[in-house]
Amino acid sequence: MARPVEVDTVTAGPGEEAELRALASHLEGDGGAVSLRDAAGHDVAVPPSLHRLLPGLVRELAGGHAVTVVPTHAELTTQQAADLLNLSRPYLVRLLEAEQIPCDKVGTHRRVLLSDVLEFKQRRDQRREAVLRTMAEEAEDTGLEY
Repeated sequence: MARPVEVDTVTAGPGEEAELRALASHLEGDGGAVSLRDAAGHDVAVPPSLHRLLPGLVRELAGGHAVTVVPTHAELTTQQAADLLNLSRPYLVRLLEAEQIPCDKVGTHRRVLLSDVLEFKQRRDQRREAVLRTMAEEAEDTGLEY
């Protein structure tokens, strides 16, 4: 399993909202190439992978939200994984013990890869959508209005 990864949560500084909104608008514009200019005046092209990520990050910061970027290979504690899934930690531990989500034990502590948590979340969301779709179809078939 991967080593724990340091993460840093960032919030917009006082008075940055207008600049961030302008930047978000620019980044979401025509989708053309973007570059950064350093203090020495050197331009560096922003690769497409980062260009796809930037608008969302900037939009969240402009909205007053904190942003944390975490690589998918990061290890999470059971509490962090439970918080991400909006579950109680004891319920998450039961899922881990039932092998619904893979985990490793480090001493007496469990560690979960973020990628495994996100995969579980995606499967759970797909199941929920399928059930809701079925319920809506059944309601429509029986003439129920909602």
